[in-house]
Amino acid sequence: MAAQLPGTFIQRMKELLGNEYQQFADTYKETPYGGIRVNTLKITVEALRALSPLGLEPIPWCPTGFYTEEGARPGKHPYYHAGLYYIQEPSAMAPVELLGVVPGDRVLDLCAAPGGKSTQIAAKLQGAGLLISNDLHSERTKALAKNLELYGVRNGIVLNENPERIAAAFPGFFDKILIDAPCSGEGMFRKDEDMVRQWEPETPAKYADMQREILNSAAMALASGGTLVYSTCTFSPEENEGSIATFLAAHPHFSVVPVGGTGSFAPGFGELAGTARLWPHKVKGEGHFMAVLRHDGTAKPGAEVDTTDDVTLSVAARPRKGKAESGKSAVRRAENGRGKGGRPAGRDGGRGQASAEEAALSAYRDWAREQLSPEPEGHPVLFGDHLYLSPLPQAALNGLKAVRPGWYLGQVRNGRFIPGHPLATALRPEESSRSLSLSSANGEAVSYLKGETLAIPEERLVVKPGSPLKGYVLVCIDGYSAGWGKWQDGMLKNEYPAGWRWT
Repeated sequence: MAAQLPGTFIQRMKELLGNEYQQFADTYKETPYGGIRVNTLKITVEALRALSPLGLEPIPWCPTGFYTEEGARPGKHPYYHAGLYYIQEPSAMAPVELLGVVPGDRVLDLCAAPGGKSTQIAAKLQGAGLLISNDLHSERTKALAKNLELYGVRNGIVLNENPERIAAAFPGFFDKILIDAPCSGEGMFRKDEDMVRQWEPETPAKYADMQREILNSAAMALASGGTLVYSTCTFSPEENEGSIATFLAAHPHFSVVPVGGTGSFAPGFGELAGTARLWPHKVKGEGHFMAVLRHDGTAKPGAEVDTTDDVTLSVAARPRKGKAESGKSAVRRAENGRGKGGRPAGRDGGRGQASAEEAALSAYRDWAREQLSPEPEGHPVLFGDHLYLSPLPQAALNGLKAVRPGWYLGQVRNGRFIPGHPLATALRPEESSRSLSLSSANGEAVSYLKGETLAIPEERLVVKPGSPLKGYVLVCIDGYSAGWGKWQDGMLKNEYPAGWRWT
């Protein structure tokens, strides 16, 4: 690598690694490993391996992860733009595998941008449950939201909040919480030379203070008996074992679930050997630390969010618990004069707001009745003229900065519904009245991704019985959804967003 490693860092690594230090130092002469993770919201691992032109080698700690060959450019294939895989550093795939997410879980990804781990969590949820992805930095939430949209996540919410505010809004609410904590980034020195240049001897201590505050907030938001995974991409003990030791001393109801010292994972240091480390001289990946923490299941006073009223999850989001409020119930609240957050929206008792919301929902449902089957379930949330379908009622997000309150459906203009790109990317071909599959092999998929108009004869369209030929078409790449087009008289008008296009 071109950047010179700081002398203080070198000396400390010699002290940590002893006679292994030279093996560690030699890794800086090697090329970092690349990887992709299959998006099982859209495609199975077996199907992707059969389709992909990339040479793929399994990653031991992630059943959906694969190393890519040196020089491979997975971002320059139409399958990337169809959201069939996420390009991710191999070691970064490990923390979510330790979280143990299953469909139906309520999951919080507290430091989520740019979204690699959130998309991995979403794939494990398979559309059943709730994912709240948060990042404190507003600029970074843009990439986070876009990645969740590209990968077809329907049950996700993106927040731009301080962790303590989320904990106050959702005390004892989440089954699983991931903290991929901000850190000094020492484990990424080989891959990112800017991190080397920014590092100073005081950097680890600065981040350790921040990490402990985030852990405390996560403890408040975790349900009794829940699981919390803490990870960093650094080597410093004060940010890793040190942060966990401080947390455990202050939270006696938590304990470490041992994961270290097995398979690809090396044990943590000292009394926290049950935590795990990935060392670049021992695995094909960058440096990582992980700790799995579990609450002992004792009651947490005042921790349960009321799930019988406005924060009840929708049927699609939380099938495990009771009868939940449907999107239609949310509409009835609006009709009864309850505006955003279940409160009156103005001097007219919310009637004007309710009327506007009902008109927007009516426009969407008219469009969905012709275009979608079945109509997706969830809680409608209207921000201006933009409509979302959320796994939570809007009242549950009151006071929080929501970048994306749910699955973005589209926009209502002059009484007409215009479907959004994220609606298309999360649909399956059989859910749309009209669909079209473009080939990745002959260049037509790339033409679509560039925004070009295509000549498409009507016999190539897949149209459900009773549906007209003319109208919105779900455009797919080799059978996997990528965006919208509008077909009429043999021509497909391209609706692929300018900001997403192939360059």
